[in-house]
Amino acid sequence: MIENEKEFRCSQGHNQPVVTIAFDPQLKMDQRLLCVECVENLQIDGKIYGLKKIISQMEENQIKKFENVEKIIMIQIQQIESLQSVVDQIKQRVMQQLNELINIMMGWIKNLQQQGQQQYKYSFFKELELMILSQTKVDSTSQKLINEIQKINISSTQKLYSKLEYFKQFEEYNKCKELLSCFDIDWQLLKQIKNKLLSQSPQKNKNDEYILPYNDSCYAIAINKDCSELVAGSDSKINVFEYKQGLLTSIQTLQEHQNRVNILKFMKKSNQFISGSVDQFIIIWQKVQNNLWSLKNKLIGHSSIIYCLVLNNDEDLIISGSNDKSIRFWTKKNQWLCNQVITDHTNSVFGLSLNQQQNILVSCGDDGQLLIIEQSIQNKEWIVKQKIKVEQYGYRVCFIDNNMFIFSPFNSEKLFVYGSNQYFKKMKDIPVMCKTDGCCLFPQQYIDSKSILVSKNGEYVNFIKKNQNGDFITYNSIHFGTCTLFGTISDDGQLLITWDIKSKQIKIRVIQQ
Repeated sequence: MIENEKEFRCSQGHNQPVVTIAFDPQLKMDQRLLCVECVENLQIDGKIYGLKKIISQMEENQIKKFENVEKIIMIQIQQIESLQSVVDQIKQRVMQQLNELINIMMGWIKNLQQQGQQQYKYSFFKELELMILSQTKVDSTSQKLINEIQKINISSTQKLYSKLEYFKQFEEYNKCKELLSCFDIDWQLLKQIKNKLLSQSPQKNKNDEYILPYNDSCYAIAINKDCSELVAGSDSKINVFEYKQGLLTSIQTLQEHQNRVNILKFMKKSNQFISGSVDQFIIIWQKVQNNLWSLKNKLIGHSSIIYCLVLNNDEDLIISGSNDKSIRFWTKKNQWLCNQVITDHTNSVFGLSLNQQQNILVSCGDDGQLLIIEQSIQNKEWIVKQKIKVEQYGYRVCFIDNNMFIFSPFNSEKLFVYGSNQYFKKMKDIPVMCKTDGCCLFPQQYIDSKSILVSKNGEYVNFIKKNQNGDFITYNSIHFGTCTLFGTISDDGQLLITWDIKSKQIKIRVIQQ
């Protein structure tokens, strides 16, 4: 109470302490204060209460009010403190990102300085040898330095670009990107210098074969339609390479999958490619700024390893087969969605192929049967029309035209040709080289423009030519000495790209027809 009760006086001028309060709304504020004499002489309408009792009641009311106010304020303070805690977390996150940016740049500088310092160290005997051979050899040291600087710059700019995305709203964001783009110019200059050196000393052997040491397990390889870019699995990672003048240059490493990459496939109508993995996921990658790749979509539905995948010509349908015994159909409208699942296989699905008309799918798997699946004209659903029992299960199957496909049985030195009028049946065998089999993946590919089937069988890659009379002839077989062999052939049939566990090399062969 801000007033002092001892100073209270009645309005009648009796100059005596106030002892009671008149609860009469008709009276003015000071007229309600009454001393003993006022109580005796005045006629008061309404109730009269002792001052002490009123003050006691007021204090109780104030205590209750203060308690309620304190509760309300405490609730507000707690909410503000929670907000402050979140803001502190944001601050810590921002500081962490900034520190990581600074660390990346410090590491970048350190790596470049180390490269520079290494150039000052030399061996007299090695330099003497280089001087003697300088008339016939390119300056390999300069070429190596350019490669190392190139790798450092690419790796560092990639890391910085991803970290800078946290600061898009800042004015300085565009300035940082502008400064980073300067390295793209330097990068092009380094490439020009490198290409000039390489043009004097091509790294191909006499058999038109390019070799890149590659120690990581590589179970999938793909090359784009103009043979300018190649992607290769590296356990759970995907390495992206530029392919130019017969040489591979590392561009980027993608790390979204959680387990081994089994499938890689470029799209032809857009700058996108697809990957499938042991981790059960299918990822669609797209090219973004600075010719780098980023995740666009992740298709989630399979419950086990992805073994095979095909894409239709319109590139709006993906069909995938898995160790979960299912075949899934993913269609693209606004986004990619699984709109149908076929579960007629009773074990893993290893191979898929669409005919030229894109209305018949054939599948093979670990259950010893081939499924012929046709698309309904009415509702566009896929329906199992025929089940073909085979003596030996197989890993690969490939359509040659609308009514003919070739099946590769496990561990067999024969391919089986199936044809159809209304139902598919085996028509003939094709002898091939095989030896020990044991690995799926590396799907068969038919190059329609050259009438050539490329088929991995056991330890061999076989090249089979379809003649005008419809006969198939195996005209070339490349032996790798191991069945742990994976790869692809370019769309034009000119380049065979492989990796095998025996050599631990990516090999690019120019195919002579």
